[in-house]
Amino acid sequence: MKRSEINKRISDAKLFFSQMNFHLPPWAFYAPSDWSDRISSSAEVFNNMLGWDLTDFGSGDFSKRGLLLFTIRNGNPKRDTKPYAEKIMIVEENQETPLHFHWSKMEDIINRGGGNLVLELYRSDEKEAMAFHEVEVLTDGVMRRLKAGSSLILTPGESICLTPGLYHRFYGEQGKGKVLVGEVSAVNDDTSDNRFHDSIGRFPEIDEDCEPLHLLVQDYKKFNYAGN
Repeated sequence: MKRSEINKRISDAKLFFSQMNFHLPPWAFYAPSDWSDRISSSAEVFNNMLGWDLTDFGSGDFSKRGLLLFTIRNGNPKRDTKPYAEKIMIVEENQETPLHFHWSKMEDIINRGGGNLVLELYRSDEKEAMAFHEVEVLTDGVMRRLKAGSSLILTPGESICLTPGLYHRFYGEQGKGKVLVGEVSAVNDDTSDNRFHDSIGRFPEIDEDCEPLHLLVQDYKKFNYAGN
């Protein structure tokens, strides 16, 4: 992805967050230069990969297959004892986050407002292939049984609990507008806990055609902010 497109997507996201009355922490608005005298005091931001995250999953077409996220809080088993994480995401109409599961992370996906979020779910077998048995999931504490791959729609205020090993893909329902999506989960590790059904990239290759508006989480090591 071009850095100029990433900057534009983040600018649009900030406007949508404001329209939805969702407030990010103050450092979400720092320019890269604003971090220079704050690195040592902000170690958790860099080491736990808090902040802006945007990917097209290697598709080259963010509008069709992509996701914008902001990690608000997260633990790091190597550095602290915080056992939880929280993200806020924006999902566009028909913008797919492709089929994947997590080996370790349990997460609640919450429609915080805007349009409707559509999920398709499959169990996985012992070889990590899709299984086509009935899926049992909790939505806001209520057990639901679904045919494999059938569509489950979350309207604003509704949520679903996704357990490790449960394949899921999601996108915004056409005609309903973009969706503000929350995630509350166990500690999140996007470098090693995503099992995509197809071989795709989690973080985009960036064409640095301009300076970054804000740093992405994948920029931290590139610019020597993150520890080991």
